[in-house]
Amino acid sequence: MRFRNALTVFGLVTTLAISGCATTSEPEKVETAKIFTDSYGKVTDAGYALPAIPINKVNPKFHRQIVSYETSEKPGTVVVNTRERFLYYVLSGGKAVRYGIGVGKQGFAWQGEAYIAWKQAWPTWHPPKEMAERKPDVAKYVDDGMGPGLSNPLGARALYLFNDKGEDTLFRLHGTPEWASIGTAASSGCIRLMNQDIIDLYERVRPGKGARVVVLQ
Repeated sequence: MRFRNALTVFGLVTTLAISGCATTSEPEKVETAKIFTDSYGKVTDAGYALPAIPINKVNPKFHRQIVSYETSEKPGTVVVNTRERFLYYVLSGGKAVRYGIGVGKQGFAWQGEAYIAWKQAWPTWHPPKEMAERKPDVAKYVDDGMGPGLSNPLGARALYLFNDKGEDTLFRLHGTPEWASIGTAASSGCIRLMNQDIIDLYERVRPGKGARVVVLQ
């Protein structure tokens, strides 16, 4: 989902070229499991009961899995391929954890480089004013926000993307209760994952300028 003033930030984000990554996330050992189709059952997390995802209704290519992935990016980097609807968390040994994603609708899609400055479990959602103008029913959340919960558009976790100047781009990697939107262009610009997947990614990411994010168009 986009956040306040996202239209203003959009032009900046599409031309980001971050080079100030002074540190790197800790390399992760290659995992032995290849596909995690059985990891979408009911989850109780921080007192919230996440329902099971009917994963058999989701195209198997969007199930979380370990894949071969040749890249010059260092382990710990997140690479988002918006065209293919995949997010890769780079591991060592030419491997990556691949997640299915939902991306921005045409006109809201973005590309560039950033880093994960911080992350939050069960975040509060503040829709941008531009969204409130299009959808008056969410206007009440612009200032006070929608508290965390199962219906919150940010889902169970959010990772916040900043540019090389330390400025919030207002774009997020986040969870979603709308599992059927994975593999589609449905959001207002941000990258969404199934809640069980964003929880997994959240645990792998170590925020900081080394937590590089590359978004490919």
